[in-house]
Formats: sequence, C-alpha cells, structure tokens
Amino acid sequence: VVGYGHFFIEHNKGHHRDVATPMDPATSRMGESIYSFSLREIPGAFKRAWLLEEERLARSGNSVWSLDNEILQPMIITVVLYASLLAFFGPIMLMFLPIQIGYGWWQLTSANYIEHYGLLREKLPNGRY
Repeated sequence: VVGYGHFFIEHNKGHHRDVATPMDPATSRMGESIYSFSLREIPGAFKRAWLLEEERLARSGNSVWSLDNEILQPMIITVVLYASLLAFFGPIMLMFLPIQIGYGWWQLTSANYIEHYGLLREKLPNGRY
C-alpha cells in the first residue's frame, strides 16, 4: 500500500513478457546508474501498466475509468487508507506518508535494478526476442 498499484499489472503482463529487451522499463541497462534507472523505470512502468489495462478493459467493453480498472482499485484503497490515517493520527502523517511511499517505491525500483542489471536478449531475425 505505497501508491504503486500499477506494479502488479506492469510486472506480470509487461515486464515478464519483455524482460531484458529495450521495451522493458524495469530492466536496468549496462552502465545505467540506479538514479537514472529510477527516473526511467517509475514513470515508464506506470505508463505501460495504464496502456495494458486500457487494452484489457477495451476488449471487455469497459471504460478505463471504470472500477474494473485494476490500477484504479489499489489507488482508491490507498487514498482511503491514507485519509483514514490522516484523520486518526492528524497532520503528523503528512510527514510520514510521503517517506513511506518513497521508501516503498525505492525498494521496488532497487529490486528491479539489481535483479536485471545489464541483461539484454538478442533480437531474432523474425523480430522476436
């Protein structure tokens, strides 16, 4: 619950398909610093997850803004949870929640960076990897 609900979609439907290819925002490139990687990976993962979810919902005739959107669902849960924590504990949470979010995002990004650093699959003559 760190505001990273798109991770499930992108990781399972995008990253696992495209790992170690130039299309994968979650594969760190040889020589790329973790800081450069995070600036590419975090927005890239969200964009791709949103596109994947948009395609899935279109196939079933649903709007990307419907509650069937598996990115919006965890976002809503996160907002409700954070609002509840803020209401219960007060303004002090405004200091802790961003730290918790940043730490959670950094942990996922660091894991992707370390696990996939420098991996690159060769492109086959038929265009596949």
